[in-house]
Amino acid sequence: MTQKVAVLGTGKIGEALLSGMIRAGWPTENLMVTARRAERAAELRERYGVEAVGNVEAAKTADTLILTVKPQDMGVLLEELAPHIPAERLVISGAAGVPTTFFEERLAPGTPVVRVMTNTPALVDEAMSVISGGTHASEADLRHAEEIFNGVGKTLRVPESQQDAATALSGSGPAYFYFLVEAMTDAGILLGLPRDKAHDLIVQAAIGAAVMLRDSGEHPVKLRENVTSPAGTTISAIRELENHGVRAALIAALEAARDRSRELASGQG
Repeated sequence: MTQKVAVLGTGKIGEALLSGMIRAGWPTENLMVTARRAERAAELRERYGVEAVGNVEAAKTADTLILTVKPQDMGVLLEELAPHIPAERLVISGAAGVPTTFFEERLAPGTPVVRVMTNTPALVDEAMSVISGGTHASEADLRHAEEIFNGVGKTLRVPESQQDAATALSGSGPAYFYFLVEAMTDAGILLGLPRDKAHDLIVQAAIGAAVMLRDSGEHPVKLRENVTSPAGTTISAIRELENHGVRAALIAALEAARDRSRELASGQG
């Protein structure tokens, strides 16, 4: 935690990462941020007590650069930064679909690049951040990335060839659950419950189920079977889900998300 770390393009995820690092014990004097708008930079400086600088100054002075801009903006940002990033500087990318080779081709030869796909539960320190090293990233670089992202949840290393799948499953994953909760809330209203009560019931069921999946060590099939009694209410609902092809629809949805990640990587906006 003695290295200087700069978060560039500090939006919601960047701010969540910044606040998580501070809670994990990173000294604020070793943290800096950049933002597109001056008022946003001032807001972050006031809220967290960190230094707000320009992109070029961050590139020149920080030991680690975390790039959190949108994938379509990454090329322009690298054009600005490349002349100022020495080869020993660690660059961490949080841009979906952008491979480490994209950075390596635009930065000084030998620059270590680490690709990270995190997700929005970083806002509540429950993120899953999937980490892959580029050609020049060392074990120390990967451990450093893990140290940073462990501040907002859990980390998992995968080969970069699996990043598109991880993006589909984990990066976009929270949205699928929100969609399911939305649909179940509507069903609860249809069944006669007020919206607030339906929402509370479903959210607590989701939290309880998630904790059991995490802590019990049981396979999800086993946990589902524990709820599903013969000729009961649950099996009737499961039958309807299967009749409507929900399992197949989920698989197709994840394949579509993976394919879109690949399109982003190939420059198809």
